[in-house]
Amino acid sequence: FKNNFCLIKVTKLCQPQNYLWIGEKADNTFDSQVLQYEPAHHGSINTVTNLSPDLCVSGGSDQAVVLYDWKQGRMGQSFQGHNREVTKVICYPGSTWIFSASRDKTVLMWDLNQGDEPIQEFCGHELVVNGLAISPDGRKLSTGSRDNWMCLWDIESAKCEQRHNISRNLVTHICWVPASSSIVQTSEDKTIRVWDSRTWQVSNTFPAKQYIQTYCDVSPNGNYLVSSSNGFGGQGCEATLWDLRQPGCKVVEYRGHLQTTACCVFLPVSPGSPAQVATSSHDSSVRIWDQNTAACLGTLSLDGAGPLVSLAPSDPPNLLCASFNCGLHQIQVEQSSHQAQGSGASPGGAGNLDIRVVARF
Repeated sequence: FKNNFCLIKVTKLCQPQNYLWIGEKADNTFDSQVLQYEPAHHGSINTVTNLSPDLCVSGGSDQAVVLYDWKQGRMGQSFQGHNREVTKVICYPGSTWIFSASRDKTVLMWDLNQGDEPIQEFCGHELVVNGLAISPDGRKLSTGSRDNWMCLWDIESAKCEQRHNISRNLVTHICWVPASSSIVQTSEDKTIRVWDSRTWQVSNTFPAKQYIQTYCDVSPNGNYLVSSSNGFGGQGCEATLWDLRQPGCKVVEYRGHLQTTACCVFLPVSPGSPAQVATSSHDSSVRIWDQNTAACLGTLSLDGAGPLVSLAPSDPPNLLCASFNCGLHQIQVEQSSHQAQGSGASPGGAGNLDIRVVARF
């Protein structure tokens, strides 16, 4: 009965309205290949990330941290430890570690090999924790909160080693620059800051944008940063590419969303394709951009899904997307056959990419 209830709820909110359980066939062409797996959460989903090529981890308003085998459509472990909604989850590459932040002001650490109880608790923030990042060597955890504090923790002892408070620095997201001692964070004060984890001081501050900075991501080579911002009516709803080798140097802007751009990520490079950036927005759309030219290569609109707040790139051509109303989406991004035939834009929107949902859970 529980699963049927979730299916009915999703059917009511999402369009088209023919969602199916694994193995069933749909009558209309659009949904003929969309599978509906067991829902990962009950309620809105705030964050999703990858643990491995097959496994993702997500968190949401139901206060749960969920491990999901999205390639097989199977629910894994569910971790219950927070007493308010989960805001961010991250995993340490090549490990079984999961970290989750929450509105309950704490960060919990989980290990898949040590049961379903948290193995560490990081306490000290006074408001919701929105930022999480792990050092490249897996020894330190950086956290940021709406309480204006940026903290650095020793993971093994859960001891806070460094704290720094900057007035009005309401942290929205944190990224650790690969193979570096630098940490990048976005804030509601419209500023992007770069921290030196060795001194725990701000080493660079980017020119303030016009609107709140909502998210950031660093390219795998550590050379570029992409940040996104809030806005309305198409104003301020962009993502911006910055050159980290020249702090504050803006390269291009990705414009086209009509509401807040909530997430921005670099996509894995595919042979023969340009470097790409993906964005998701409160306008219920996902857009793929040429990283260097800012051309929109494709758009996927998920009417009724509500704000799309988190993206997790996986092995090409897969991209996971978290939504407020319709759970998690497995999206495939491929070269459009229509473009190859010279017929113009893809079914998902302008550009030369075919972007489609293949599964929901």
